[in-house]
Amino acid sequence: EEPASPCISVCALDENDICMGCYRSSDEITDWFMADRAAKLEVLARAKARREADSPIRLL
Repeated sequence: EEPASPCISVCALDENDICMGCYRSSDEITDWFMADRAAKLEVLARAKARREADSPIRLL
């Protein structure tokens, strides 16, 4: 099963070329639909790490 896109339709790139909605780079967004399952899982892991680094506050 293919991983779902993390897109939340908040598409705005910051000064580092990272989407402020899904935390993927513009290259990761562009390449998403042609990427295989393993590559998508790697993108999701990087996006999760970026999101966690950007927001130190955790809700329970």
